[in-house]
Amino acid sequence: MKCFAGPGSLFTLWKDTIGNGKAGTKAQCVKSALSVLKDGKSVFIDRCNLDREQRAEFLKLGSAQIDVHAVMLDLPTQLCISRSVKRTGHEGNLQGGKAAAVVNRMLQKKELPKLSEGFSRITFCHNDAEVQAALGAYSGLGPSDGLPPGCFGQKSQDAKVQVGIMKFLKKAEGPSPVVSKVNSNQSVASIGSSEKKDSSLEREQMPILPNAPQKEESKGKEDAVQAIDNDVCTLAFPSISTADFQFNLEKASDIIVETVEEFVPKLGNARLVLVDLTYESKILSLVRAKAAKKSIDSSKFFTFAGNIIELSTKGGLNCNVIANAANWRLKPGGGGVNAAIFKAAGADLEKATNERVKSLLPGSAVVVPLPSTSPLYNREGITHVIHVLGPNMNPQRPNCLNNDYNKGCMVLRQAYTSLFEGFLSLLKLQEKSVTKRHEEFLHHSGHGPDKNVANGDLKNKRDDAVVSISSKKSRGSGDEVETHITRPRTGNSDSGTQTTNSGMTKAWGSWAQALYHIAMNPERHKDDILEILEDVVVLNDAYPKAQKHILILAQARGLDCLADVHEVHLELLRRMHAIGLKWVEKFLHEDSQLVFRLGYHSAPSMRQLHLHVISQDFNSVHLKNKKHWNSFNTAFFRDSVDVIEEVNKNGKAMIKDDESLLSMELRCHRCRSAHPNIPRLKSHIQNCQVPFPAFLLQSDRLVRAPDSN
Repeated sequence: MKCFAGPGSLFTLWKDTIGNGKAGTKAQCVKSALSVLKDGKSVFIDRCNLDREQRAEFLKLGSAQIDVHAVMLDLPTQLCISRSVKRTGHEGNLQGGKAAAVVNRMLQKKELPKLSEGFSRITFCHNDAEVQAALGAYSGLGPSDGLPPGCFGQKSQDAKVQVGIMKFLKKAEGPSPVVSKVNSNQSVASIGSSEKKDSSLEREQMPILPNAPQKEESKGKEDAVQAIDNDVCTLAFPSISTADFQFNLEKASDIIVETVEEFVPKLGNARLVLVDLTYESKILSLVRAKAAKKSIDSSKFFTFAGNIIELSTKGGLNCNVIANAANWRLKPGGGGVNAAIFKAAGADLEKATNERVKSLLPGSAVVVPLPSTSPLYNREGITHVIHVLGPNMNPQRPNCLNNDYNKGCMVLRQAYTSLFEGFLSLLKLQEKSVTKRHEEFLHHSGHGPDKNVANGDLKNKRDDAVVSISSKKSRGSGDEVETHITRPRTGNSDSGTQTTNSGMTKAWGSWAQALYHIAMNPERHKDDILEILEDVVVLNDAYPKAQKHILILAQARGLDCLADVHEVHLELLRRMHAIGLKWVEKFLHEDSQLVFRLGYHSAPSMRQLHLHVISQDFNSVHLKNKKHWNSFNTAFFRDSVDVIEEVNKNGKAMIKDDESLLSMELRCHRCRSAHPNIPRLKSHIQNCQVPFPAFLLQSDRLVRAPDSN
């Protein structure tokens, strides 16, 4: 763990080398830190402060004028041990076989830092990329800059998962860390590694948002933190007064903060994010400082360093609307944000823009829906682009104001106002749309309008009942595919019953309603969820039947299963399919040999419509019996593309809910050869190289890496 104290420029201390090149004492380290702080510099203390007692002396360095931050390198145990075993020449002689035992003992006793100890900010890093992001955040700070208080990136308050030392000694791998010591004129120590990030950890690790506090489950009031949600409507916007327009940044930052302050109270649950490429950005620094002085709610508005076209995939920040600092022709080209957005969105954005408007006047904005075929829509989840044109002070560009800042400031204020009003109009349209869809869902499911939904937001109307997810069997497709048929009766879908096409009523057992409760209350199940979007939730199947097996879960009430789907749900089906393809693309990037199929069970064992995205290796310990296999490899499994086509053509899907399909003989999904039991079948499919059946190779029922087709 690294302890940082400010203000001023940065100086770095190593306890292991502080005594004239030899191992020093804590007292020497504290004395040196005090000396540096008196000189008006910040200090970075590099030490393994893994328990509260070890940190206490350094925390005393803090005062009303000096903040104490912690950067906790909460790296995987295997990585820590393997690196310590391999290094040589360590000042404290922590290397070789001795290191494994020492590191393991230290990690067993670690106490994660808490704000209540006296820290004003704690940042947890779980891999090299997050370490670099934290270092970038601190190295980009100027003399008057600061970082918001709070706790960032923590996965669990009490995570202590350690495995036997010998396992790591046998499998030790990965290079030693590279530590570049710096002098007082440099900004920060560089800690890095060429080791490839463990993909198994990728989805579990929360991104570090240096300017936006992240959500944490706190165990006490003293650990209360500022929180950030990635599932709220978000507008990410760049500085409209671009370098190309040569607008004074001091004036521009004043206008941004003043306009944001005006609109924040109107946002409801939505938020605004000012984006620039680096933490060293002057406009970000100016806006951060001025927003802090005005005490603008940091959960409603914050700054973020990252590429606006890669905020979700590279930065972990989900934004459904982005702004483009456009040119007056609304054409691709030039440089900067405009060129990047048009290029990333593809020709679809230019076409959609031209259908709306041909040109733009300074100070105005236009909202353009991004077609679902756009790469930016599918990769980043962006649904709208708002083009906005600011004032120009560059004589080489059209409409130059010749340094007339009275008019320039007026135009810039008008531009931000138009931008934010465009975003608010989207929020209102979304609210009306959700209300309408909700009423249509209920109409088709036979329940009529729900008068309890006042604002039209389905996410705000949740069932008060809570299902415990303590057992993994309570989420996912379950170990058994089973249905319970009772005599016909009437009742609301909230009661856990569903009328089937045959007029019978399906009763959902308590465990079978876990997905329903996750859909209705996703905020209560953050640890089980991969992604929350406007009307769907993505989560891993708790009992996966293949290497990759996730569920795309609809959030609408009245959609218990495929039998409830009607034409009005067509767009939802297409959206679920598109989200499934996005995750397939991610999985194929990790392993291009995988092949995927997307589809629904005709008569699912779990309540709430959910799309299965499953790799076709079927390599899983949870694949145990005929029902498991046949639920994915007979007509019981309906391909998503077929369901969408049928609903589009007939207004409903063709349901094959014949349970005899689940007891059919076991046949290979490639060569269709029969096998007596699951072990024999598994042994066969591991080696079967026969091409998939013709019907699966048609209509994109199978999804694979492009070069494998």
